[in-house]
Amino acid sequence: MVLNGIDRICDFDSLFKGKKLGVITSLSGLSKDFIPSWKILAGRYTVRALFAPEHGLYGCEDAGAVWESGKKSVSGIPLYSLYRHDGQDFKPAMLTDIDALVYDIQDVGVRFYTYISTLILAMRAASAQGKDFIILDRPNPLGGIKTEGNIVKKDFESFVGMYPLCIRYGLTAAELARMVHSEEQLRCPLHIVPMEHWRRDMLFTETGRVWIPPSPNLPHFDNTLAYPGTALFEGTDVSEGRGTANPFTLIGAPYIDAEQLADTMNAAGLRGVHFLPARFTPSASKYAGVPCRGVQLFITDYHTFEPVKTGVTLLFAVKTAYPDDFRFLPPAEGNILASIDRLGGDSLLRTASSAAEVCSIFEKEAESFYRHIRPFFIYS
Repeated sequence: MVLNGIDRICDFDSLFKGKKLGVITSLSGLSKDFIPSWKILAGRYTVRALFAPEHGLYGCEDAGAVWESGKKSVSGIPLYSLYRHDGQDFKPAMLTDIDALVYDIQDVGVRFYTYISTLILAMRAASAQGKDFIILDRPNPLGGIKTEGNIVKKDFESFVGMYPLCIRYGLTAAELARMVHSEEQLRCPLHIVPMEHWRRDMLFTETGRVWIPPSPNLPHFDNTLAYPGTALFEGTDVSEGRGTANPFTLIGAPYIDAEQLADTMNAAGLRGVHFLPARFTPSASKYAGVPCRGVQLFITDYHTFEPVKTGVTLLFAVKTAYPDDFRFLPPAEGNILASIDRLGGDSLLRTASSAAEVCSIFEKEAESFYRHIRPFFIYS
């Protein structure tokens, strides 16, 4: 079994002893014995505040749902939201009585999953206010061998793309922190409690750990592995399966011919995946209560499956087959960029003529990115 950072804190006692801690965590921050990391830390050290990212401390808040700080507390420890109406950063008062921030959240290894944006903002806050930063590392569920997708371009930065990373970026949280700390020349002392027994070629299913959903719409590993590609449909009028039991593996809309789309996708020569015609009625989100037709993805080989290439190919298959119906969504309220541009990190998905054009560019950027991140690897 892979031992996560929280399982190894006894070996790193000096990092925590005598410090007033603020813990950034969520439901996924559990030990191998399923004890919340904040409880373990509070039982051994002084925890003065808890900070929760998008989806909240218990991982039950919907994507984009905000909840306010204030009088909330857990076991007498103040609880602050880092996903609020007034922003996603730290207010200076939140850190007044804290010596070190401790980060322990299970990430999913995908750029637009917002926990890494919270990590980056937390490191910047620690640097600005002279606090230590401690990361209890966890596996990248998608492994550390493959990188996929493009890099966020200048003027396309957002909370779902805060740093120039690939969509599938191949780093653990601690490795990402090392890169950001170095490249931004942050002043906060950075400390890492590394994992034990994790290798870069491991997917989550090979770690010996139980999958704890890090957010409501990633209930299983298959949903998570598909997510880097099919989440791109969030920027379109096509349902990405929210409001069903199979988010990100069910894709459809009322105007799609399910059998035709499945045939098209199965003929595309994509590795590690098969498509079946699907009919579903979402209970929430897009097309709530409206019957949809489309495809369900069945991942047949976790290691050869390429989620970003698959998602891009599927997106262009729908766009090409239904030019009068398919549309990209306009910018959400308060945003300048179209949703697909925020997810995509540039305008390519909206302006390219074919999936082949996009995949060719993505492949080159991913190869370059992998070379760039190698110096920050902790694990072999």
